[in-house]
Amino acid sequence: MGDGKPCILFRARRIALRYQNSSLLDLTQRAFSPDHPVDTRGSICSKDKAQLQMSSKFYESAGQSWFSLDRVSLHYNWSKEAHFNATEVYAPATSSYHCQHVSNVPRYSPLLVASGNTDPARLWSLTFTDFQLQAFNVFSGKFSSPADCATFLTPAVLMGLISSLILLLVLAYALHMVVHLRHVEHYDHKTTVYFPRAPETDASPADKNSP
Repeated sequence: MGDGKPCILFRARRIALRYQNSSLLDLTQRAFSPDHPVDTRGSICSKDKAQLQMSSKFYESAGQSWFSLDRVSLHYNWSKEAHFNATEVYAPATSSYHCQHVSNVPRYSPLLVASGNTDPARLWSLTFTDFQLQAFNVFSGKFSSPADCATFLTPAVLMGLISSLILLLVLAYALHMVVHLRHVEHYDHKTTVYFPRAPETDASPADKNSP
C-alpha cells in the first residue's frame, strides 16, 4: 500500500515449490487463502520502488514507462535466502504483465534464473502458474489490460511451421516433376520422314530393238 492505495497487484492460480528431489509443495492456499493472510508489513511501496525489487523505468525509444520484476527472493529455514533474477518479466506501466508460467523449470522457458552459481536458488524449483502482476499504476484495485509473455514461436508452433514447410517443399517438388513431364511429352514426338521412290526409267535401247 502507498498513501492508503494499492500500488502492486499480484495473483497466480498456483504456486509450486520443490527442493531438489523432494516432494512438490503447493503454496497456493497459504499465499491466497483468506484463512492464511500474507504478512505484508515488510513491503515497500513508493514512487519508483516496491517489494520484490520492482522498479519503474522510462525507455526513450518506447516513449513510455515500463515496470520490471528484478528479483524474487525465497526465505526458508528462518534465516536462509535464495534469490532468482527475473529481469525478463516486464510490461508497460499502463498495462499488467501476464504469463502462463513464470518459473525456473527448464520445460517452461525459464524466466527465473538463480542470481549466481553458488546461490541456493539452484537447488529450488519455483513455478507460478497463470501469473499476473501490475505495479505503480493501479486504479480501482483492478488489473489493466495484460501484456502477455507468450511468444509466437512456441515449441508447438515451431514444430507446426517446420512440418508445414516440409509439406510445401514436397508439394513444390511434385508440381515441378509434373510440369517437367508435360514439357518432355510436348517435345518428345516422333518425326516421320518420307522418301519418295525414284520414278522407273525407260527400257534400254537394246531392249527396244529386240524382237
